[in-house]
Amino acid sequence: MGSKTKIVVLHMKEIIYTLIFAALGILLIILLVIMFRFEHSSAPTASARLYTPGIYTSSLTLNNTNLEVEVTVDESQIKAIRLSNLDESTATMFPLLQPAIENIADQICKTQSTDNISLSSETPYTSQILLDAINEAIEKAAVH
Repeated sequence: MGSKTKIVVLHMKEIIYTLIFAALGILLIILLVIMFRFEHSSAPTASARLYTPGIYTSSLTLNNTNLEVEVTVDESQIKAIRLSNLDESTATMFPLLQPAIENIADQICKTQSTDNISLSSETPYTSQILLDAINEAIEKAAVH
């Protein structure tokens, strides 16, 4: 048979260049993966932030009595809604005012929205005035 043994000679310089280019290629792939992977963090971002935290008020007048609706919010949800200066004489004059605000507040805190709120059939006009005041306070709290 006429096969001749071939000897391959590798120069050390070629091996070093190949190793350097392979290492740079691997490093480039790792950097690309790190740069373009999607991060899922639990911290609220600016886009997830709906409100500026705090207590916001809105005024309303019932029978020459000024009342204030307080809406307490954190960054992402409505925490509480209440009448801040409801005294005994006003509560006596409007006995269904406190139950109406509590009903509306419960619905809003559960749904985190003022849409599709069912107003009490006993106090539809007062409930609508309260809902308008709550919307005004929530608008003040909203991040623009």
